Amino acid sequence: MASLQKIRNHGALLIAIVGLAMLAFILGDFLNSGSSFFHRNRENVGVIEGQKIHYTEYEAAKEQLTEVYKIESGRSDFDEEMSTQIRNQVWNMMLMDYTLRAQAKKIGMDITQDELSELCIGENVHQLISGRRAFADENGQFSRDIVINLLQAINQEGEDAEQNANLKQAKTYWLYWEKAVRISYMQEKYMALMQHLFKANSLEAEFAFDARQKGVSAEYVMQPYFAVADSLVKVSEGDIKKLYKQHKPEYKQTPNRAIKYIAFDIVPSEDDFKAAEELLTRLQDEFKTAEDVSLVVNTNSDIMYDGRDYSEETVPAQFKDFAFAKGAKAGQCTDILFENNTYAMARIMQAGYSLPDSVELKAIVEGGEDQELGWFKADDLPKNIAEPAFAGKRGGRFTVAQGMGEQTYEIMELGKPTPKVKLAILAREVTPSSKTYSAIYNQAKQFIVTNNNAEALETAAQEAGMAVVPQYNLTATTDKIGQLKASRPIVRWAFDAKEGQVSDVFECGQQFVIAALTEVNDGEYRPLDAVRAELTYEATNNAKAAYVAKQLKGIEKIEDAVEILNQPLQSVERVSLADSRFGNAGMEPAVIGKTLTLAENELSEPIQGNMGVFVVKAGAANNTAEEMNVEAEKAQLASRFAYVPYQAVQLMETNAKVEDNRANFQ
Repeated sequence: MASLQKIRNHGALLIAIVGLAMLAFILGDFLNSGSSFFHRNRENVGVIEGQKIHYTEYEAAKEQLTEVYKIESGRSDFDEEMSTQIRNQVWNMMLMDYTLRAQAKKIGMDITQDELSELCIGENVHQLISGRRAFADENGQFSRDIVINLLQAINQEGEDAEQNANLKQAKTYWLYWEKAVRISYMQEKYMALMQHLFKANSLEAEFAFDARQKGVSAEYVMQPYFAVADSLVKVSEGDIKKLYKQHKPEYKQTPNRAIKYIAFDIVPSEDDFKAAEELLTRLQDEFKTAEDVSLVVNTNSDIMYDGRDYSEETVPAQFKDFAFAKGAKAGQCTDILFENNTYAMARIMQAGYSLPDSVELKAIVEGGEDQELGWFKADDLPKNIAEPAFAGKRGGRFTVAQGMGEQTYEIMELGKPTPKVKLAILAREVTPSSKTYSAIYNQAKQFIVTNNNAEALETAAQEAGMAVVPQYNLTATTDKIGQLKASRPIVRWAFDAKEGQVSDVFECGQQFVIAALTEVNDGEYRPLDAVRAELTYEATNNAKAAYVAKQLKGIEKIEDAVEILNQPLQSVERVSLADSRFGNAGMEPAVIGKTLTLAENELSEPIQGNMGVFVVKAGAANNTAEEMNVEAEKAQLASRFAYVPYQAVQLMETNAKVEDNRANFQ
């Protein structure tokens, strides 16, 4: 019973404990069973107008565009810059697609399947399709039949794995351009709709006409702001804060970082130069005497021996005089030469012969029209085509393996024979050895140890004569810092680091880089200190305007202003509401507006303009007497609105609700 009473006494506490335990159990079970929910959220690359972009969708789009670039360019290797371009293009396409969809849904606009079909294979094919070289015939003209044949082929099963792979690539290529057409046409429809919304009416036409017709002449004197010494005015912190508040909407920002970095160039050491020279010295005799020179060269040289024919234009410049010297013959060798950080020597394998410098080819098409391919130099063609083409005669034909089949070519014409030479070149560029690499890396590491904050790093670098490079406004999605190669990891570090922190060593191409985080800007708006200079300039000009106005207080004649300001009297022949410039003073809308409110011979109060303070005396009316053409005025006004649809699309993307998480996946 005593135990039961104790339980009663502590009932509230026990209930709380049991409740917490049950809550923990329930939450634990929810988190475990719902982990896929949280995981899916972490896999979203972004959100555009409420539409979540899953990582797999983004990656699939990148792979698709990569395949398109491969087909369009004929290349399969892309550098860092091209990969970055692909990523950004994919995101921009998604941004346009989803923002357009959201707007189109609101106004009930869409593209039907019939419209899309007409744009892709109809009578009026969209330029994104008609402009593709892949869909051009032998005359370079767009062929609708080629597109239709492609669409039929990509929906069939191939005969083998290679054919299936080719069909898959072709389907990927087509689906990309089909989607691009849909997005582009959606944008065109939206812009056309916007264009119809901006029309000039008769009242606007009349107002614009009158603005040009009514004008006045004027005299003025202007005191430039720069002519007033800064020491004559005072600007308070309150003045700057007031301006900051006024301009704050203009300072909206994306979270960003500023860094400073130093770089250690990864360059060869003296030992590396010595090692490269010693290697060529050891191989020199063997290179000169070996019967199978290709084995020596292709095992040790940066320039492979493939039996190519060099002309005076294509031979490396340092060997030109040697290779084409009078009496040059097979077996002759150069000494070891050094140029552009490379040790090299050459041996003549064949000399004293000539070959055409170019060849004109035609592809023979069985059951179809042969295709003239044009003129080629040897280096423009694959080796299996170049060798028979340049060794053959005019009118001769040869067949080479191509893909799963064969292709026959005809030699239409051969260029003028030019002297050729076969050279074996043993070349070794001097590059940093692993020992050198480690030494430079350790040097950079030691620099961090002794200078582990931003201020110390900058001071030490300057004392060592190293360049300290600033980089501002790095956003979470910045792909590259200045000209630094492979610098994306530095951006990721900057968004995880604390202000003043120094990074570890980053390898950026042929440089080791150390960065220091100098600014963290996560606020919705740029802070006051970041824009203080421009606000101070504006506040100073405001103060100068007030100072000049005080000097001019009470004047009755414009000549008084000339005398007080010691500035010349100037004139404007005609001022109208249609003008954007006030005489020689430039863009001064406030001065133009005030001048047109004055009566003839009336003197204005001091007017604060963009470049200085003005005093204006209105002259006589200077009107024109043109006859109004309402339709012409409307057309002129409409031309001013031509940019509005483009601006509407840009604003639509700028103002879209976008959450960009790509930085988490790059």
